[in-house]
Amino acid sequence: MAESMQGLKRTHRCAELTAANVGETVTIMGWVQKNRNKGGLVFVDVRDRSGIIQVVFEEGSCDAALIEKAAKLRSEFVVAVVGKVEKRSGAVNENLATGEIEIAPTELRVLSESETPPFPIEENSKTKEEVRLKNRVLDLRRPDLQRNLIMRSKAATLTRQFLAEEGFLEIETPMLIKSTPEGARDYLVPSRVHPGNFYALPQSPQIFKQLLMCAGYDRYFQIVKCFRDEDLRADRQPEFTQIDMELSFVDVDDVIDVNERLLAKLFKEILNVEVPLPIQRMTWQEAMDRFGSDKPDIRFGMELQDVSEVVKDCDFVVFKGALENGGSVRGINAKGQGAMPRKKIDKLVDFAKTYGAKGLAYVAIQEDGSVKSSFAKFMTDEQMAALIKAMDGENGDLLLFAADKNKVVWDVLGALRLEIARQLDLLDKGEYKFLWVTEFPLLEWNEEAGRYTAMHHPFTMPMEEDLDLIDTEPGKVRAKAYDIVLNGTELGGGSVRIFNNEIQNKMFEVLGFTKEQAEEQFGFLLNAFKYGVPPHAGLAYGLDRLIMLMAKQDSIRDVIAFPKVKDASDLMTEAPAGVDPKQLEELGLAIVAEETEE
Repeated sequence: MAESMQGLKRTHRCAELTAANVGETVTIMGWVQKNRNKGGLVFVDVRDRSGIIQVVFEEGSCDAALIEKAAKLRSEFVVAVVGKVEKRSGAVNENLATGEIEIAPTELRVLSESETPPFPIEENSKTKEEVRLKNRVLDLRRPDLQRNLIMRSKAATLTRQFLAEEGFLEIETPMLIKSTPEGARDYLVPSRVHPGNFYALPQSPQIFKQLLMCAGYDRYFQIVKCFRDEDLRADRQPEFTQIDMELSFVDVDDVIDVNERLLAKLFKEILNVEVPLPIQRMTWQEAMDRFGSDKPDIRFGMELQDVSEVVKDCDFVVFKGALENGGSVRGINAKGQGAMPRKKIDKLVDFAKTYGAKGLAYVAIQEDGSVKSSFAKFMTDEQMAALIKAMDGENGDLLLFAADKNKVVWDVLGALRLEIARQLDLLDKGEYKFLWVTEFPLLEWNEEAGRYTAMHHPFTMPMEEDLDLIDTEPGKVRAKAYDIVLNGTELGGGSVRIFNNEIQNKMFEVLGFTKEQAEEQFGFLLNAFKYGVPPHAGLAYGLDRLIMLMAKQDSIRDVIAFPKVKDASDLMTEAPAGVDPKQLEELGLAIVAEETEE
């Protein structure tokens, strides 16, 4: 039977108590983690978000009724305990922040009873994620998840403080906006007042923050929910949180400077990790050439080497064919892996095929200097020696090669170096390697649509020196765009924005928009641009991804209070769900059953 807490007031959270509190009478409240009845001696571990403290009910110190009551406590009962803080009578528990103290109770109240939970509330739970997410409230009691969410809260608070001190204003932008079909799919919200019309939930506040710059607010930020109806993976959710900002009268260096200092502050104050400034920068082209990725993990080497020139005269048809088709031959050197069994190499080949490779060529250099290779018979000894030299190959190394169009080669080898690094345990989660990737291509060719699309978004400023190419070679135009990358994960991206109407119209033209289409979708922005637009630039971080890496987690689900699973459903609330037909009627909507083929 639940008891009232009337007359009691919590004085401390459990783990706020230290040896300095010895002798004090305190009141704690929390959940029973463990109850150990030794007959006349009952140990109860009480837990709240701060941690655990031990309460000892002992004959001679407590009356018999209190001990009897304590003996009946079960896991996850909610209790209030009044008692005196004492030095532990037994051995100090080094694994517990409160390990040198305990509470000798004078009063115990059971505020709420609990059924037996479906899984134990413990760190690093081995319970299936599906079960935990179904019972997310219990899952969120786990100390490791609580630490993650406390870290997230601290990061958000520090961000707000830092940006406020830098002259940023926190301004909210609308959640119900006009749908713009460029980019990922929108989540749509039907309008009751305007039947047949829909709002969209924002994929980002992009247009509104640009409008705020036009309105003269100079520096804006927002920690904001965004929505994208796209396929999920470990670091994606249908709703996610951005640290979003925009600045006026700035260029690339100004945006990078303020954000480097923000990151340094967060990592110092939360993790006590020094982020060396300035953060390294690398152009998109260099990143692709060296790492096969525009978000390279630079915690380890194994960089790509272009050996096209070295192999151009060999008789290996795979290499020749790739070069004749305008592609390249590139390789990576897995140092010390020359003795890798053939079965394991075959698995790497299968892995490479999932990224578009037709196969992988390899050279395994044995410890005695002899060579095992899938294509040695097509090369002279001199050509093989030159290839090994170009790859910095030494005895005991494994050289892996991909030959195809550049994009395929980059994708394959970029993914392969990460896979080998994982297998060799080269990825240290306690090492934080930041990188700015700059000078992205402005446009990328979309085979499906048969036209160029914006690599970032249609409001990204081209580099001034490349403007002349936009009509003749649009694929070569670089953008004033920059991404911040941490350990191979893109944390955020941004760009200098177009603030010149002529350039903006030209951009729409290159993207295949007619004047009418541009006006229909972005008329309000183009109208604002008629009345004096400051040069402006911005950036947005994925807060979820940032905290995931800071907390050394593999999934953003572990740093979000109520996440969704891969099919965008919520296992706890069972959203999405059907609605009352009357609601659909009010909205002028009807659900049409899918036709099934006979």
